[in-house]
Amino acid sequence: MRLTTKGRYAVTAMLDLALNAGSNPVALADISARQGISLAYLEQLFSLLRKRGLVSSVRGPGGGYLLSRAGEDICVAHIIDAVDEVLDATGCRGLANCHGGEECLTHHLWADLSHQIYKFLSQISLEDLVQRSEVRRVLERQHGSDVNESIIGNLAVS
Repeated sequence: MRLTTKGRYAVTAMLDLALNAGSNPVALADISARQGISLAYLEQLFSLLRKRGLVSSVRGPGGGYLLSRAGEDICVAHIIDAVDEVLDATGCRGLANCHGGEECLTHHLWADLSHQIYKFLSQISLEDLVQRSEVRRVLERQHGSDVNESIIGNLAVS
């Protein structure tokens, strides 16, 4: 099972949004600068995330993106699904045609693993990630001395 760059970047960008938005939209250019993800790629990802109702856009000066619902209501699996990422440990993408057009000996083992991974990611919300101490340490590092009480306050309210 391999989560591609698309899925990893989508989760990273959504966590960045959850950490930095508060009541103000976050520009994709800011996420791009903090996370080292190309702006063009973020635009593609956020188009998918918006279509799935996970983010909303605000146009104009000071515009950007906001979460469409509370962080506790968005799980990592929702984000993975929104960008059309497939969490599949089987070699046949779940089609059971892995051994000469037939099911292989270990097909159900890998299918069960895929299910467990999806279940695990369904139990982790953006809010859970926001509250993790190691995420807060990275946030402080990314903002340097610019981390202020308003950002930390937003995390407590989220």
